[in-house]
Amino acid sequence: MTVKVLLDECLPKKLKYRIEELNTNFQVETTPEMGWASYSNGELLKLAEEKFDVFITSDKNLSFQQAVTSKSIQIILLKAISNTYKDLLPLIKKSKLVIEEYKHGQFSIIE
Repeated sequence: MTVKVLLDECLPKKLKYRIEELNTNFQVETTPEMGWASYSNGELLKLAEEKFDVFITSDKNLSFQQAVTSKSIQIILLKAISNTYKDLLPLIKKSKLVIEEYKHGQFSIIE
C-alpha cells in the first residue's frame, strides 16, 4: 500500500530521497514541488489532508499554531539540533516505522 508523504519546505529537499529509500511504498513530494511553498501552516495542512497521509516538518511551533490532532493526516515533527541534512538524516531512519504505521490525526515527535 502506498503511503503518500509531504515534506515541509523547511526541510532539506534531499531528505525526500532518503525517505523513499526506506520503503518502496513511500511516495514523497515536497511542498515546493506541489506549488505550496508560500502557504501558511493552516492552509498547507488543509491542502495536504486532501492528498497525503503523512506530513513531515521540523517546525516546532506547528503544534502550538494548529490543532494537529484534529487533522485527517499524520504529522511528524523532526526535532534535531539544527535543520541541516546531517542532523536530520538520523531522524529519517527512526521515522520509518512511524510512517509505515501512520494514523490519521496522530502527532509524532522523532528526536
